[in-house]
Amino acid sequence: MTRSARRNRRMLQASGASAAVLLALSACSSSDSGDGSGGDSGSSSDKLSGEVTVFAAASLKESFTTLKKKFEKEHPGTKVTFSFGGSDSLAASINGGAPADAFAAASPKTMKMVTDKGGTDGKPSTFVRNELEIATLPGNPDKVSSLKDLTKSGKKVVLCDKSVPCGAATQKALDASGLKLTPVSYEQDVKAALNKVVLKEADSAVVYKTDVKAAGDKVEGVEFPESAKAVNDYPIAPLKNAKNPDAGKAFIELVRSGEGQKVLGRAGFLKP
Repeated sequence: MTRSARRNRRMLQASGASAAVLLALSACSSSDSGDGSGGDSGSSSDKLSGEVTVFAAASLKESFTTLKKKFEKEHPGTKVTFSFGGSDSLAASINGGAPADAFAAASPKTMKMVTDKGGTDGKPSTFVRNELEIATLPGNPDKVSSLKDLTKSGKKVVLCDKSVPCGAATQKALDASGLKLTPVSYEQDVKAALNKVVLKEADSAVVYKTDVKAAGDKVEGVEFPESAKAVNDYPIAPLKNAKNPDAGKAFIELVRSGEGQKVLGRAGFLKP
């Protein structure tokens, strides 16, 4: 074999080896790409599971319970557990170490109780607003038409405690109207105040519109103009010491989503 022929043969062998390497690399790349795209849509890192604990203002009970069902359906293997109550009590529990993944408060002031202690994972965001309404007995037998009517002698009126958001908002409305009201009791959350009327232990209560709506025909709602000066913003935030942080953030995403806002809107909440 001539020197030229040997050189040509070596060149062909090298070209063949290079082509084989390129084909192998291409196959690996294609295989990796396919595995990667499949992993993005159904990887274990993206799959949520376990218990999600949400602390939420009492007025959110009905709408959040609806969202719980949707969340658990979308994320099989998860279970949403709620602790509903007065926002100030919930904030105090979180600051005291109670385990929770997310907190939805009925006012920025009560959320600040947690943020001031460094308890939130990021800045809270307002997701809805809520307005006050007077809840009376069905049929409104006392013909209540304003806040002033609640000051009449002999009327059993219940208010939320001033330490909770609905009570603080009620006080703002009373201040705006220049009225003083002495209730028969102060309740620790809005559901407790409303329940006094439902059980006919009180003639009326100042609560949120959403709670009047949720009660259906058990009470009758009466709007009053001063409520416009006492609208509460509701902030929500993931918590720093969350046991299931990814699921907690996913629940917050659902609350803030278009579908979540529809559920909250149907419950009577106002847009943020």
